[in-house]
Amino acid sequence: MNGDLGWMAMTALLAIPAGAALLLAGLPSYRLGAGLNAGAALISLLASMILFGVRPGANVYLRVDDFNTYLIILNNLVSFTTSAFSASYITHELETGRLTPKHLRFYHAMYQALVFAMNLALLANNIGLLWVAIELATLVTVLMVGIYRTREALEAAWKYFILGSLGIALALFGTILVYLAAQPVMGQGLPAMAWDQLLTHAHAFDPALLNLAFIFLLLGYGTKAGLVPLHAWLPDAHAEGPTPISAVLSGLLLNVALYAVLRFKILMNANPSALAPGPLMAGLGLLSLLFAGFMFYRRGDIKRLFAYSSIEHMGIMTFAFGMGGPLANFAGLLHMTMHSLTKSAIFFAVGYISQVKGTQRISTIHGLTATHPLLGWGFVAGVMAIAGMPPFGVFMSEFLVVSSTFAREPWLALPLVIGLLLGFGTLLWRLHGIAFGESQGANMPGPAPVTALPMMTHLILVLAAGFWLPGPLVAWFQSVAALLG
Repeated sequence: MNGDLGWMAMTALLAIPAGAALLLAGLPSYRLGAGLNAGAALISLLASMILFGVRPGANVYLRVDDFNTYLIILNNLVSFTTSAFSASYITHELETGRLTPKHLRFYHAMYQALVFAMNLALLANNIGLLWVAIELATLVTVLMVGIYRTREALEAAWKYFILGSLGIALALFGTILVYLAAQPVMGQGLPAMAWDQLLTHAHAFDPALLNLAFIFLLLGYGTKAGLVPLHAWLPDAHAEGPTPISAVLSGLLLNVALYAVLRFKILMNANPSALAPGPLMAGLGLLSLLFAGFMFYRRGDIKRLFAYSSIEHMGIMTFAFGMGGPLANFAGLLHMTMHSLTKSAIFFAVGYISQVKGTQRISTIHGLTATHPLLGWGFVAGVMAIAGMPPFGVFMSEFLVVSSTFAREPWLALPLVIGLLLGFGTLLWRLHGIAFGESQGANMPGPAPVTALPMMTHLILVLAAGFWLPGPLVAWFQSVAALLG
């Protein structure tokens, strides 16, 4: 009975967004479309929560385990809150003429298609299906980034498409190499592409093929995760696309790409003769953190600023998982959660800020706490959280990353702390001008208190995590941390 319920929930996670995407594509009313988009996301969230207590059996296509259950719930929670934020944000874009009802039908359909692709990637028990799902998510977001049809938006979409295609090619080649390494041991067919079967036989795979495969996979999926040096698509995509898509990109899609890398890291760890993936990941993560920290100081667009913040935090996560061990992996998982909730909340605030101020230029945004107190103080809380200030949960995760680094590799702690301080200083500097001081230019009415609920919900969760983590959640993180090695 429990297995049947689990399969029903897993089927719903794919069928609901896929069916909603088809329905929304032909729905003429944008208000009804916004409601259906949020309703479908809520049903998907409820289905994901069922999987926390009910575990269906695996087949060669789909699988639920401790690792992906955690991310599936996070994915659908942020998808739902973003769809609720999107309803009011997109309505304003229609009223100001930036989007048409036809654009909104396309937007809502693509939003659910993106949810479907991310859920499929997380549920996949097949390395080929994982690749297809992540590339589908990439292509959908390319289309959504260019939805405004301005020269800048189309340029950002093309840049994303070109670099995404490079990532597609690299990840595909790495996937093929893993299959070639498995084939002599497991034979041809779907079992040689299934995660659970691959892990069982990984110790017998040719380590040379696995080593080459992981390098291509790290670069390919690392492109989608926004890691330096293949990160150039990310700032433009955030700056020019609709803000709800920026929230989903930063809060979810980057996680899904990193999840793929971590799945292959587990596979590499199962072969004692294969290359240790940790140093490669730690090096790439540290490079991303330091690069983003220096690039902060030259950003004049508020969405582009927080795009580089996403690169910084993906670097922190990748570094933590590269360091490995129970504490660093726990810190990486906690940081993944805290970053998703915090960064999406910030983009909710930034979306409203750009609407009420009529600009994304940081130099012309001042005095938010005076002109729009709820929005301004919510933004202050979000920036303080993402900068790593106590008592927010991001402080706890970053503290654990630094502590584990001091304990195991003290010489790496210096560049790590320098990167964290660079981001911290820039964000507080920018925060002072945006939130305080004398307001300039026109001020549109701010969002109604009810529309700020998604932002406030995320911030409350991140604040609560700084004081207390539920026992089952801690046990969950510890179990996944052990799985990651």
